[in-house]
Amino acid sequence: MTADELRNAMVDGVRPSGAALSGRVDAAMRAVPRHVFVPEVSLERAYGPDPVVTHRDGDGVPVSSASAPGTVAGMLEDLDVHPGHRVLEIGAGTGYNAALLAQLVGPAGSVTTIEYDEAVASAARAALSSLGAAVTVVHGDGMIGAPGRPTFDRIVVTAGAWDIPQAWWEQLAEDGRLVVPLRILGLTRTVVFERAGAVLRSRSVVEDGFMPMRGVGAVREQNIRVGAGPDLVVRLDDDRQVDASALRGALDHPVAVCWTGVAVPWGWTEHLDFWLATLDGFCRLLVSRAAVEDGRLMAAKGPWGSMGVVEGESLAYLTTRPSPTDDAAMPSYEVGACGYGPRGADLAARLAERVRDWDRDGGQGVQLWIEAYPADAGRPEVSGVLLAVDKRDSRVLVRVAEQVPAAV
Repeated sequence: MTADELRNAMVDGVRPSGAALSGRVDAAMRAVPRHVFVPEVSLERAYGPDPVVTHRDGDGVPVSSASAPGTVAGMLEDLDVHPGHRVLEIGAGTGYNAALLAQLVGPAGSVTTIEYDEAVASAARAALSSLGAAVTVVHGDGMIGAPGRPTFDRIVVTAGAWDIPQAWWEQLAEDGRLVVPLRILGLTRTVVFERAGAVLRSRSVVEDGFMPMRGVGAVREQNIRVGAGPDLVVRLDDDRQVDASALRGALDHPVAVCWTGVAVPWGWTEHLDFWLATLDGFCRLLVSRAAVEDGRLMAAKGPWGSMGVVEGESLAYLTTRPSPTDDAAMPSYEVGACGYGPRGADLAARLAERVRDWDRDGGQGVQLWIEAYPADAGRPEVSGVLLAVDKRDSRVLVRVAEQVPAAV
């Protein structure tokens, strides 16, 4: 198949949130050749459904990639770009997304993209230039905003952001829209924010995964091994401390398991992690396949580990088992918690009770509403708030969507 045929087939298969693309996004994705931005891979892979890693650091860790076409399309739909808009992109990556934005804003609009890594910025600039795309590529730190402090109708962030920096508040126009994969206690959600004065209010909240942002003020994830090997890793998203040496003995204790009676199709638990995040010691635990296969540890709930808690010499995390009501057409799994250490049973019971709370609060049907305020804007009303998280430049409130947020 030719590049044009593969590109059209790619767009035909993109259905963000199960819906067909809008006409403008559809036309942009058919017009921009994705393979120009990932020249190292085959045409088939360039137009495939998966992300493509394009740059790695000295340790081989990916630092830049072309996001999956479905993710790109979904963010463009969320951004709702119109001709004439001024758009700021944080994280140029390959430049593909900026090229799509240039198509959407047209000649009356403008696109500025900021990339932290000089080599990545240079490659994106070259690819965009080869297509004649009217995009300003800035090598710099996206966390301090665009040079000259212009305002933008739309800001889109293509990396996991721990905070909403002051520069973004200053450069987003009133009634503007910010689409950002926001990290909240280690939980990443792509949030579509609209600005109304001194508050950003979400229009949608979708679970997704992105590489963490780099730059001034960026917060790296901590990965703390329990013991000498990679069998169990505690992942934290902030500066909290865990005594890994104290946890080594936890695995010498028999496992304590607490099943919840909550069964869900495919084991999918929409936004459950936010209920668990209200517990002290909340974190993600990564469990190696080898430790599960030889029976040393129970499997984590998902392939990327499971949310859980750590306290002193003990820990617990979520696990699953096939539900008695399982059927071949739609497998169902019961959610449980397994604990290790002298207080493992207590921690497992705490996790299990929060799973039941989530189920009582709406379970699979629950929707979240996220608000963000500048850190210096005073203390917003927090009644009915599920979670309140203070960051350097902002305060983030997570509510259950059915609860109407207080007026500002």
